[in-house]
Amino acid sequence: MNTSQKQSFSKPFLTLDEQFAQLKSRGMKFHDEKEAKHYLEHLNYYRLGGYWLPFESNHETHTFKENAYFEDVLNLYIFDRELRLLILDIIERIEVSIRSKFAHHLANSFGSHAHLMPELFYSKIKYSKTLLNLKSEIDRNKNELFIKHHFDKYNEELPPIWVCVEVMSLGQISYWYSNLKEREYRQAIAKDYGLDEKILSSFLHHLTTVRNVAAHHSRLWNRKFTIDFVLPNYPTELKKKLNPLSRRYIYNTLMMCEYLMNTISKDSMWKSRLENLINTHNIDTTRMGYKSI
Repeated sequence: MNTSQKQSFSKPFLTLDEQFAQLKSRGMKFHDEKEAKHYLEHLNYYRLGGYWLPFESNHETHTFKENAYFEDVLNLYIFDRELRLLILDIIERIEVSIRSKFAHHLANSFGSHAHLMPELFYSKIKYSKTLLNLKSEIDRNKNELFIKHHFDKYNEELPPIWVCVEVMSLGQISYWYSNLKEREYRQAIAKDYGLDEKILSSFLHHLTTVRNVAAHHSRLWNRKFTIDFVLPNYPTELKKKLNPLSRRYIYNTLMMCEYLMNTISKDSMWKSRLENLINTHNIDTTRMGYKSI
């Protein structure tokens, strides 16, 4: 649709009472109207709209199914919020592990300042961008004790790789890893997780998107991601769990995170925490990409 065909926005502002009345007129029911208004006031009508879509009988008219209760919408919202926290918890541990592996393998093969060797990287443009971002992060964190201590003692362009990785975001470490020129070095890191380097590179790129969605408090539960990842053919037990028919939904992400968490922390309770969260809120997991039972 070109600009001349687009309409001007004409929807009026609705007060809290008017929002509430509109929901009622469309068939939404409430167990506790006072409490519902409280949540509506603090969570934003538009934000909650993404969660009551499954409760609509007709999206064009925004009318709700019979027995569609606000409290069920709220339950779905709370589940998604807790899912984001659970995802961020596991992404933190995966990110820290990848940083460590990346620094160890590069320093072991090329020395303490491998990140200052452009010949190790495939795209010089990509390398220049990641190096510039790294320098900005180091400068931004210059008062961190481990960075300040280094520059107080040494006169050099950047600290060693094992210091620098501590300020790299997941997106940045994904760029550094995927840009390594020689496959053998990417593969050496991926092998520590029992994966092929193409799988790990693809998943890190995808996981960066998931992390950004979760960190900005956006919906994960039934989101269709624009960036998915290449599903692995091995290990066999992981391949069996994945659902190739739901490549863009959160289910495959959760299964890959669970696999990596089991590699990183053998005594992890993350799987049971996820299962308990789903069961506590009685969630229909098919909208997350789970296989239909």
